[in-house]
Amino acid sequence: MATQRIAIIGGGPGGLMLARLLQRHGKCPVVLERDRHAEERPQGGSLDMHSETGQYAMERAGLREAFMTAARPEDQGDRLYNAEGELLFDRNEPTDDRPEIDRSVLRQILLNSLTPGTVLWGRRITHIAPEKGCFVVGGNGWSEQFDAVVGADGAWSVVRPLLSDAVPLYEGVTLVELGFDVSRHLRVSKLTGNGKMLAVGDNRALITQRNGDGHIRGYAGVRLAESSAKEWASWSGENVRQALRDVFAGWAPELRDVIETGDFIGVRPLYALPIGHSWKNQTGLTLLGDAAHLMSPFSGEGVNLALADALTSTDDRSSVSQYERTICARATVAAEGAAQGLRSVFSFTGVEHVLEHYRARVHA
Repeated sequence: MATQRIAIIGGGPGGLMLARLLQRHGKCPVVLERDRHAEERPQGGSLDMHSETGQYAMERAGLREAFMTAARPEDQGDRLYNAEGELLFDRNEPTDDRPEIDRSVLRQILLNSLTPGTVLWGRRITHIAPEKGCFVVGGNGWSEQFDAVVGADGAWSVVRPLLSDAVPLYEGVTLVELGFDVSRHLRVSKLTGNGKMLAVGDNRALITQRNGDGHIRGYAGVRLAESSAKEWASWSGENVRQALRDVFAGWAPELRDVIETGDFIGVRPLYALPIGHSWKNQTGLTLLGDAAHLMSPFSGEGVNLALADALTSTDDRSSVSQYERTICARATVAAEGAAQGLRSVFSFTGVEHVLEHYRARVHA
C-alpha cells in the first residue's frame, strides 16, 4: 500500500494491527471507530491465538512481549460433555501453542502501541465516495479525504458494498451470551475447568470459557429460524432465559446451571459471508477481517485471520490485488472448517462427531 493517507474503518484488533504495522512502515493511517471510547461496549470473550497467524502477526508488530505477558497458556483446556452431564473428553495441556487472551486486553495492547491520536473515536460512517483521485469519508457533520480506505469494520461493513454485492447470511444458529463471576458461580467454574467447556445434545449446545480477571463467558446455542432469532433479540433477559429453560429441559442439572445463573448479556444470531467470498480489485479500496470473510466462531479463526490479513497487507513485495487473492484463499479454507464445525455441534447426531474431532486433534 504505497498511498499517503489511509483510512482504516473500524477499531477492532484487525484494524488496529494494520495501523500499527503501517506506522512501523512510516505511513500515516487514521482509524475511524464508531465507539466513543475503548470501553463503550463489551468486546467479547477470550481468544485462542494461533502460532502461524495471530501470534506471528504480534511478533512481526513488535508486540510479542506484551502479548506473552498478558496471555494465559494455562487456560487452553477443553472439556466435552453430553446432555446427561457425562464428561467424555478432558484435556488440559498448558504447553499447547494456542494461549488465550481476552479480546479487550488484546485490543488495549494494540491501542497502546499506536501513536497518540491515531484512533478517532465517535466516527460513525454514513458515506464513502470517490472524488478526484481520493475518497471522501464522512458522517454526521464531518468529512475527511483519504488516499485509500480499508474496511476493517466487521460483519456489517459499510465499505464492503463498494466492492461486493455479498451480504452475511444467517447460519441457522443463535447463541445467547451469558456472564459469570467465578466468585459467585463456583459450580460453573468447576464445570468449566481450565479453558473451555462444550456440552452437546440434539441441535443444542452449552459453552463456557474461562476469561481473565475471574470471569467466565457462557453461551447457550440452539437452532432457530431467523425470524425467531430476531424475536428473541427483542425480549428481556428473563424471557430469553425462560425460553432456554424449555429448550434445555431434561439436560443435567449441573449443565442447566449455566442457563439459570448466568448474567444475561445478549442474543447473538450467527451470520457468515458465502464461503469463497472475493471481489474485483478497485484502486484505493480493500477489506480486512470479518468485513472480508465473516464466518462462524466454530473454527477459532476470526481474530487470527484478521491479524494475519493486516500483516499480509503490509508486505511490500505484494500488490493489493495479490493481498486480496491471498486472504480470500486462506479464508476459504478456514470458512469451510467453521461451517463444518457448526454443523457438527448443532446436529441431530448429538455429541459423537464432536468427540471424534476432539480425539483426532490430540493425535494430529
